[in-house]
Amino acid sequence: MIDYIVPLLLLVTCALALRKRENAYDLLLSGARDGLELLISIVPTLILLLTSVTMLRASGAIDLISNVLQPVMAFFGIPPETALLVLIRPISGSAALAVGAELMTIHGVDSLVGRTVAVMLGSTETTFYTISVYFGAAGIKKTRYTIPAALIADFTGFFVASLTVRLLYPT
Repeated sequence: MIDYIVPLLLLVTCALALRKRENAYDLLLSGARDGLELLISIVPTLILLLTSVTMLRASGAIDLISNVLQPVMAFFGIPPETALLVLIRPISGSAALAVGAELMTIHGVDSLVGRTVAVMLGSTETTFYTISVYFGAAGIKKTRYTIPAALIADFTGFFVASLTVRLLYPT
């Protein structure tokens, strides 16, 4: 069934255009043009983000910051092993998934760390990616309070994920 979604959407679009007596081909072409313009406006931001994440990881800066944050995380009840995930998740979803998979492999999926990682991945957002894509597409240059508010929301998600796992799966 899933193989027929795109052809079905095209068929419905053409049928609606014919019903309204509009040129379906021109409408589809216009939509494709708008999509390419959006892609062109977003690609530089994506390249910068992915390059930054790769450079930070390769330089060892993320490991250093992770080691510094471990006592703070322990204070809030967040497993210190998840420090790298907490740092990476707001920047890159794919890197966060890789870190999460690595932590689950090391500690086990049913461990406190494994469960916490799973809930963290499901309850937080790739903040900088999302802000750069949506603000870039809308042409917004000044984020003002968006980044601090989003990072506070991310921290709240990490904290509540950890708390929830500890409450639902006591050791």
